[in-house]
Amino acid sequence: MILTRGEMREVVAKIADEYALPNADDVDRQARFPIEAIDGLKSAGVLSALVPPELGGLGATLSEAGDSIAVLSRRCSSSAMILAMHHLQVACLAAHGNNGVLRTYLADVADRQLLLASATTEVGVGGQLRTSRCALEASGGRFRLEKQAGVISYGAHADAVLATCRSGPDAAPSDQVLVLCVPPGLELEQTTEWDTLGFRGTCSPGFALRAEGEIDQVLTDPFGDIAGRTMLPVSHVLWAFVWLGLASAALTKARNYIQGEARKNPGSSPAGAPRLAELAVVHQQLESLVRMSAQRFDQRADGEDQSMGFALSFNSLKVAASTLLVDIVTRALGICGMAGYSQTSPFSMGRLLRDAHGAALMVNNDRILGDNAQLLLIYKES
Repeated sequence: MILTRGEMREVVAKIADEYALPNADDVDRQARFPIEAIDGLKSAGVLSALVPPELGGLGATLSEAGDSIAVLSRRCSSSAMILAMHHLQVACLAAHGNNGVLRTYLADVADRQLLLASATTEVGVGGQLRTSRCALEASGGRFRLEKQAGVISYGAHADAVLATCRSGPDAAPSDQVLVLCVPPGLELEQTTEWDTLGFRGTCSPGFALRAEGEIDQVLTDPFGDIAGRTMLPVSHVLWAFVWLGLASAALTKARNYIQGEARKNPGSSPAGAPRLAELAVVHQQLESLVRMSAQRFDQRADGEDQSMGFALSFNSLKVAASTLLVDIVTRALGICGMAGYSQTSPFSMGRLLRDAHGAALMVNNDRILGDNAQLLLIYKES
C-alpha cells in the first residue's frame, strides 16, 4: 500500500489494535521482540515516515510521527519505543547524511522498510553519550570499527546500526563521529542478557559490534553537532510521545474503572471520581508539554537548534515528561485499587507501571539535570 502522512495515525491505530494489543502481554512476559506489530508497521510503510519525500519517504513532521507513536504506545509501549528509536536514527541520517551513499541508503530504508538501531553507549564510559573509547580506523577509502556496546536496543532484529566512535585512533574521547554499519560488513555478538522490569520487548542487551565498509558510511558532520541539533531533541520528543501513550492507557483504565463503579450504583458518584478528575488535569499537562515541544522543533528558526535555550528546553522536556508519567500511572493505580494491582484484571497497571519507571533511566534524569545545571550557570536569556 502507498501510505500518506494524513493516513499515518489511522493506519498505526489499526496496527496497534490488530497486532500490538493482542501480543503486548506476551511480549512483556517473554521479553521478546514484538514481531507482529513491527511487521505490521513495515507492511504499511510506517518506517519511512521521516525519510524525505524526494527519497521515497513520507516527509512527516516530528509532531505527526510522534502522534502515531503515542497511539501505538497505548497498546504496546515496547513496540512504540522501537518505532521511536528507529525514527530517531532516520532523523539523524536525513539531517546529517549528506553524501550519495547515505542518501541512497535512506531511499533503501523507504523502499525496503529497513529497521535502524543505535549503538551510542559503550562499556567503560559510564553512559556518557559524548564520550567514546573505540575509534574509527580508516584506510584506502574504507573503515573498520570494533565497539563494546553496553546496549543496542532490538540489535538482533535491526537491518543496520548507527554507532558512535572516536574519529580516529589519536582522537580525543569527545572527538566523535557517527557511522552507518550495515551487512554484510556488520557483525553483532551478544554479550549480556536482557531481563528487565519494563520495556522488555525492546530486547536491548549488550553486543560486541564489529563493522567495516566504505568511508562514505561515516557521517561528515561531527557527532557533537548531530547530537545537539538532532539526536537529543528528537529523542526527547519521541520518547515523550511514548510516555504520553502510556499515560493515556493508564488514564483510560482508570476512567473505565470509575465508570463501571458508577453503573453499579446509579445516581451516586464513586469515591474515586474526584481523583479521576485530578488525574485528567495532570494528563493534560503532560500532553500539552509534549505536543508543544514537538511543535517547537518542527517550527524552529534557523540556528535555533544550536542555542543554549534550545538544549535546556528539550532536556527539561525529558525530565518533566518522565516524572509526570510515573505520577499519572501511580495515581491511576490508586484509583483502580486492587483491580489495578491484580495482574489478571482488565484494569491491571502492572506493565504500565514497570514501563513508566524505565523512562527516568533512559539517559538518567540525574545526568540531564547535571547538564542543565552547568548550562544555567552561563545562560543569558535573550
